[in-house]
Amino acid sequence: MGNPAVRAWRDRDAIAPSPARRQGRRRVSDRRFAGGLRKRGDRCPLAVWCDQHRHAGHLGQGLGRAASGWSHRISDELFDLLREYEASGTPCALATVVRCGAPTSAQPGDKAVITADGRLRGWIGGSCSEPVVRREALRALAEGAPQLIHIVGGDEVKHSRKRGELMIATTCPSGGSLDIFIEPRLPKPLLLVFGDSPAAGSLSRLAELTGFRARIVSQAEMATLEVGPGEGYAVVATMGHYDEDALETALGHPDLDVSLIASTRRAAAVRDELLRRGIDEHTIARIRTPAGKVRGGSQEEIALLALAEVVMARRKHGAKPAAVDPSPVTFVTDLVCGMTVDPLTSPYKVVDSDQTYWFCSAGCQASFEKARTA
Repeated sequence: MGNPAVRAWRDRDAIAPSPARRQGRRRVSDRRFAGGLRKRGDRCPLAVWCDQHRHAGHLGQGLGRAASGWSHRISDELFDLLREYEASGTPCALATVVRCGAPTSAQPGDKAVITADGRLRGWIGGSCSEPVVRREALRALAEGAPQLIHIVGGDEVKHSRKRGELMIATTCPSGGSLDIFIEPRLPKPLLLVFGDSPAAGSLSRLAELTGFRARIVSQAEMATLEVGPGEGYAVVATMGHYDEDALETALGHPDLDVSLIASTRRAAAVRDELLRRGIDEHTIARIRTPAGKVRGGSQEEIALLALAEVVMARRKHGAKPAAVDPSPVTFVTDLVCGMTVDPLTSPYKVVDSDQTYWFCSAGCQASFEKARTA
């Protein structure tokens, strides 16, 4: 398998030698060899050269296989998708094949992105591995922790789970094995910075460096401010210009953790004004004043102290896991082989009075029907 044309035919990426090889001294023999491969008839030679032809792993077809020679394009499309989800705050999980035991339809480096509704885009193997990966990706998103999955032959191991690792048996006819690493990619926590002071600008820049999605909120935006679900923090850094209005806006979002950059005396006056406006003491108690005892500090130092307070609060309460779709896919178990099955995609089922049984393949369905009628 040292010849490039043989490797290309084996990998299904091309059936003709590379341009460099065609121009070399062996170009005639290589063309003849490639022509012989084309005559075998297992792949249409014109498909390789057709501009409209798409590799089986093209994301437009719902797959994402990182096959040799096309991996850069597939990876780029998946990573573009990840960047899009990150920008929009959409939780997802990245599944990567890290080891294969032949025969498998996946290769090391194959990837897929799974969203919180259970949808998979990419390629990490066929029907024996995909439902398991989707199920465990939803678990990783709900727990906020990565997961390593070992999918091995049914006669080799028994199903077992421990922290961060799952061993699952498969009765897939191919008999191959896969190790797949699932990494949850949760949205960065949101930090709303109220004000246009130097401290507000410094706080926004520092927050971006420490893993927050920082957003400066102007006075004009406060009346229509919308905060989506998820982890969120707010720091009022108006330096006395409209502290009360900004705090009233921030406190109107119950899930926000709220801080005020102000001296102890100024913070007390602001609390009194909020009480006068009718805000209850329990709500006002949510306000922290991290810079209240700092005297003579620069704007950058005050911003750093405020951010440190936010980070401490986040570590104290812990990062929030992703909000998984309230009506996610309900996976079932194939009674014959024990594999995980998605009822929404599997065409193999048997209806027995008011009970429906789902199967991973036609073979398992036939075995069940045969045993039922025996």
